[in-house]
Amino acid sequence: MKSNSLGATLGSSGRFSAGDDDEDETSKMALAKEEEIEKRKIEVRQRVECQLTRAQEEAKRLTQVWEELEVFTDPMRKEVTSVRRRLDLANRDLKSLAQICQKKEKEYKEVLEAFQEKSKEKAQLTTALVEMVNQSESFRMRKLEELSKILHSLKA
Repeated sequence: MKSNSLGATLGSSGRFSAGDDDEDETSKMALAKEEEIEKRKIEVRQRVECQLTRAQEEAKRLTQVWEELEVFTDPMRKEVTSVRRRLDLANRDLKSLAQICQKKEKEYKEVLEAFQEKSKEKAQLTTALVEMVNQSESFRMRKLEELSKILHSLKA
């Protein structure tokens, strides 16, 4: 080994032997810190994985609850929608039927009024006809009587 003016010797590896102790110490401390960092990294990773697993399980549970809620409300929603559609159709039909009914009632009243007027007219015409027939019969009877008298007077 060769001697150095600082009191350190150069070893076979080309390093100073006096600095080897400090470097060993430093590298041991660096290794210890790296191991500590690695340990903490593993611990943090495990905690994150644990929380991630828990979050995934909770997400699964929430999904199941959501699906159950959908299944629970969906049939009711379908029934309500169906009843609403039928109600809307019935309401639309009812409106059109009400309009038709009002129109028909108006037509009925007009036709009834015309019927009553024609009935009155018929009654008046029937009365007039009966009077005319009676007058005609009466006139013919008088004529027949006159003719009979004329015939009796001719025979006599």
